[in-house]
Amino acid sequence: MWSGYAGQETFFNLSEGVPVQLSQLCTSGNGTVSENPGTNEAEGDGEAGGVGDVTKQLEQQALEDKEREEDGEEDGDEGENSAGKKKKKKKKKKGLKGQTDPPSVPICELYPSGDFPKGEECEYPPSKDGRSAAWRTTSEEKRALDRANEEMWSDFRQAAEAHRQVRAYVKSWIKPGMTMIDICERLEDCSRKLIREDGLKAGLAFPTGCSINHCAAHYTPNAGDPTVLRYDDICKIDFGTHINGRIIDCAFTVTFNPKFDRLLEAVRDATNTGIKFAGIDVRLCDVGETIQEVMESYEVEIDGKTYQVKPIRNLNGHSIGQYRIHSGKTVPIVKGGEATRMEEGEAYAIETFGSTGRGAVHDDMECSHYMKNFNVGHVPIRLPRAKHLLNVINENFGTLAFCRRWLDRLGESKYLMALKNLCDLGIIDPYPPLCDIKGSYTAQYEHTILLRPTYKEVVSRGDDY
Repeated sequence: MWSGYAGQETFFNLSEGVPVQLSQLCTSGNGTVSENPGTNEAEGDGEAGGVGDVTKQLEQQALEDKEREEDGEEDGDEGENSAGKKKKKKKKKKGLKGQTDPPSVPICELYPSGDFPKGEECEYPPSKDGRSAAWRTTSEEKRALDRANEEMWSDFRQAAEAHRQVRAYVKSWIKPGMTMIDICERLEDCSRKLIREDGLKAGLAFPTGCSINHCAAHYTPNAGDPTVLRYDDICKIDFGTHINGRIIDCAFTVTFNPKFDRLLEAVRDATNTGIKFAGIDVRLCDVGETIQEVMESYEVEIDGKTYQVKPIRNLNGHSIGQYRIHSGKTVPIVKGGEATRMEEGEAYAIETFGSTGRGAVHDDMECSHYMKNFNVGHVPIRLPRAKHLLNVINENFGTLAFCRRWLDRLGESKYLMALKNLCDLGIIDPYPPLCDIKGSYTAQYEHTILLRPTYKEVVSRGDDY
């Protein structure tokens, strides 16, 4: 090994400790350095070339030695340079923890500071008389009110970021040929990890809806359901996450056949229109009218037949309360309906459904979704099995929706009679699948919005929709 300092003419053969003049070094034919004292063959051009090559090699080696020393990789046991020097440790950069593939790192660990990504912030629409709402963004009073509720907004944002990452993951692998049970369980497993499920403090807000074709909502497979997703299916993926009962209700539609693209465009446009017109002091019926106008402006051609896209008139958006997915106010998707106004501080699910059928849904198929009645008081229960089941529901779901698969997951069995008894008593409400006429196709898009004092925040907005 040859070592030395750049700019010196004398180098040392470390194996023997003998000084060697630069003129005594040359390169052999294979490019290696050799010692050649006592010969004059390396004169003229040959000498110049040999010395130049050796100099470059020594300079390169010096640079490499310096880099190793900076990285803390110097051995420190050879030559004068190592005497009395301590080994340097490489400093690790501190930064945000990265997400894995597939996602498994909880959102709270990705953002340890608690500063979760905001959704899309929009100015409120101008009032009927044309007055702008831009003053809200600069008003110190409204800013103070906004800051006062920062903990609540942060819970929504954490749940929304989990939703964004889960749906991106689902879109990467969902394909024809998969069973609906497999799709739902993979989605829910990922969602539980990212939200860091913790009893009623954090978890899934309601069962994963994966309604297909003419079925518009509230379908999730029960145990043993053999349904398989096909290439010509149109599937609505509707799932929710929550932190401390602050629910993100957000949905999108999955298709593989491009013949449905125009239908998806119509419903996505209608949902975005509803979001645009929603705001503080806006009448709910006015939002519904604008949604219907946009939805019905679309025509789609599917399998050689042309349809006008119809909004499903008996499906609506809704206000969202803490641990309460439907908290009292309804956002219609057709004209008419309530003249009630949206209010500051509220959260809403703006969702629209478009159909090639009648534009109305009815209960059909086997029920899978259930939810405890939010307003139910004390009701005497005679059946011991029903009492036990209610305790399980209260402990694990509270007033959040659940499905039979989730009861199976908790180890419950032979509970159907007890569940029916709780439904008959009005303690639990069943929510069967909602379907338009057979042979029709339905699509859905949905976002959660926050009516903050300063901005309207589309908290679940992502790069995908």
